[in-house]
Amino acid sequence: MTPGTNPQQSKPPRYGEADGIEMVDYVLGTTRSVRKRLDLDRPVPDQVIFDCLDLAEQAPTGGNQSTRRWLLIRDPVTKKALADIYRSAGGDWAIHQADTLAGTGHRSEATMSSASHLAQHLEDVPAIVIATIWGTHDGSGKPGLFDSVIQSAWSFCLALRARGLGSAWTTMHLNASDRVAELLSIPDGVTQIVLLPVAYTIGTEFRPARRASSREITFVDKWGNTREGETDRSITMADGPGVCVETEIDAKPDRVWSLVSDINIPARFSNEFLGAKWLDEPAIGARFEGRNRVNGFREWTTVSVVTAWLPDREFEWQIGDPTSPPIATWRFQVLPQAGSARLKFSVVLGPGESFLTQSIAESPGRESAIIANRQGQH
Repeated sequence: MTPGTNPQQSKPPRYGEADGIEMVDYVLGTTRSVRKRLDLDRPVPDQVIFDCLDLAEQAPTGGNQSTRRWLLIRDPVTKKALADIYRSAGGDWAIHQADTLAGTGHRSEATMSSASHLAQHLEDVPAIVIATIWGTHDGSGKPGLFDSVIQSAWSFCLALRARGLGSAWTTMHLNASDRVAELLSIPDGVTQIVLLPVAYTIGTEFRPARRASSREITFVDKWGNTREGETDRSITMADGPGVCVETEIDAKPDRVWSLVSDINIPARFSNEFLGAKWLDEPAIGARFEGRNRVNGFREWTTVSVVTAWLPDREFEWQIGDPTSPPIATWRFQVLPQAGSARLKFSVVLGPGESFLTQSIAESPGRESAIIANRQGQH
């Protein structure tokens, strides 16, 4: 259970020299919104844009309906009018937020600074592309609408990236979609999806972003069930079986942290855990002793060692002697959201000896069933 890491740490391939998987992985791993590094002075040839759109049109389409339509805006007067609408629809707010957060160290400071830059310079980009689709979403789930255009627009971004260009995925203009439609003569019955400024980038070496490991956010067979080992066979203790649950909480991260870092809080809700006490001051390497009871009569104590302690963000501990494989690894993560927090609680069972491994040893033919039962309990 480790924090997310960059998918690639090696030196990026040079354009025109890499091929095959290496280049595909690099483009997939480094394509994201580019705002401050858009080259506002270098012209972008039409053919480059249309080549990228041709590739975008190869994306899957619901019901095989060719209903995507693209708007390419080049005219300086039209770009300026569109940029004015964009700013009134939310760009001015982004500019204000960037000014407010400048120098504060707030987690959104860099993002808002980048968004502000784009809002101020949208009319200066060489080209603007808007992805649209015939149809309006009515909640019916019928194919041919959002499920048939978003992947195509992203393919366009990937194709740009492979050619040394960049873009920024923005939907702020949708707050004034009627005014955009009037400006660009978009007819009724056509849905605007995303606005994409297009320019060459200042430099082409971009690095993968820090993301959660796929092992942490992918569930196997049932929602919440995790596995650190192979997934193409029945689960065993060697696979690092686990469980992950998460919920949105309408509170600031520091408030949530004050609760999850209290090692006695879970005793209020568990029918197994009775409580705990710290043996050391809370920090990485600190120990605490926990008391447990099963079926109302079997009681035992465990000693846990803190393996991650990042106030307001992360609390992880392993149960058992730190010189031996852990009985289990538990982890709280507090993930800041806009005005709230997402609390993520996860466990990996084993591989150290426990009542669970004893049960498996007594009935080895039922290992996967015993593990599934324990996952269900958690």
